[in-house]
Amino acid sequence: MHPNLSFEQAPPIWVPYRFFLTAPLFGIATGLLLAWSGPEALASRWTPAALALTHLMVAGFMLQAMCGALLQFIPVAAGGNIWRPTLVAGVVHPMLAVGAALLAGGFLAGPGPWFAVGAGLIVTALSIYVVVVGIALFRAPARGATILALRVAIAALVVTYVLGFTLAQGLRGVGGIPLLEFTHVHAAWGLGGWALLLLSGVSYYVVPMFQLTPAYPAWLGRLLPWTLLTALLLWATQLTGEARAWHSWVLLAGLLAAGLFALVTLRLQAQRRRRVPDVTLTFFRIGMASLLVIVLAIALITVPPAPTFLPVREWAVPIGILTFVGLFVSVITGMLYKIVPFLNWLHLQRLGGLTVFPPNMRDMIRERAMVWQMRLHLAALAALLGAATWPPLTAIAGLLFAASCAWLEWNLLGGVRVYRTFRDRIRAVDACHAP
Repeated sequence: MHPNLSFEQAPPIWVPYRFFLTAPLFGIATGLLLAWSGPEALASRWTPAALALTHLMVAGFMLQAMCGALLQFIPVAAGGNIWRPTLVAGVVHPMLAVGAALLAGGFLAGPGPWFAVGAGLIVTALSIYVVVVGIALFRAPARGATILALRVAIAALVVTYVLGFTLAQGLRGVGGIPLLEFTHVHAAWGLGGWALLLLSGVSYYVVPMFQLTPAYPAWLGRLLPWTLLTALLLWATQLTGEARAWHSWVLLAGLLAAGLFALVTLRLQAQRRRRVPDVTLTFFRIGMASLLVIVLAIALITVPPAPTFLPVREWAVPIGILTFVGLFVSVITGMLYKIVPFLNWLHLQRLGGLTVFPPNMRDMIRERAMVWQMRLHLAALAALLGAATWPPLTAIAGLLFAASCAWLEWNLLGGVRVYRTFRDRIRAVDACHAP
């Protein structure tokens, strides 16, 4: 176990769990919506269904999981003091969930009042979240690559939702903003800033801890956040409404930094001390392999001279599938399969003391169930990529992805059931020994 973990500062277990258990529900909704929408949803990244699917994944699945993880990670791993985490989670979690659902519905039905309400709920919830988490993070006593990456990630989150709210107003006809350029910058700050930097910052800590690999090199921890931040700031100059030729090279620099993170992670995993098969390791490798393919594909189609056999329009949807499902859903799922058993063990150990010992972490969620869910996830990813080129596969791909997320939800609920069972057993033993 990592020597610098501050177990005494861990928030109540239901603070992160409410986010973790909600995230797969948005994945289920994404898959069902894709199956219902049919091939039209994958015809272009700009269709109403495609925009709804994207925001169910980003503002639903990913945001729920990442916000819950930070509320747990900052106090335990960084030593930061989250102000009243139960209250913050109780306010932020439902606002994010309802806001994401309304936002997705607004893309389907048109930017009406519910669309504006959804965007407003998300912005309000994230503003509260950023203030509380940002104060804790910037006051945290810890230093190093993880803290730097998380601080830049929080700043990127602010830029992302400000741009997103501005876009929402533009879609409703308020103001005259360049929608295409705002969309490009919004997506870059959300995926390349907030999501990727959060992933890297947490990985610096949990990959060596849970996967028993060597530590990440210090130079990568310094290089990645500053390179990505510089690239994002230069990329944002598109907001003037005029894209320039050198923007392609800015994009390439950011992509190379992301690809370098993936290569280093795969190299460290190849050097792990324990060779026992591990589901989390496999999910991580799927994510890093997807990231490398994404980097290569975007570099080929955007940096001149681009090959004529790689038209941007036809590759946009497969790249999006690899980004959301191949990279982020894979890595988030793998992390949840480690974080939930670890939190169970941590809180049960604190409750039980020396009277009742918690089960082994590997017994919190059945290994066989995780392996089969991983196989279903891979089948869904393959089907989604196939549907991007052969539309009749769309409904099957959507149902497979919904089933994969439903299985993830069931496995996480199984971990929660183990926690409740042993918690009740500990309380019963304490009651018997009470004077």
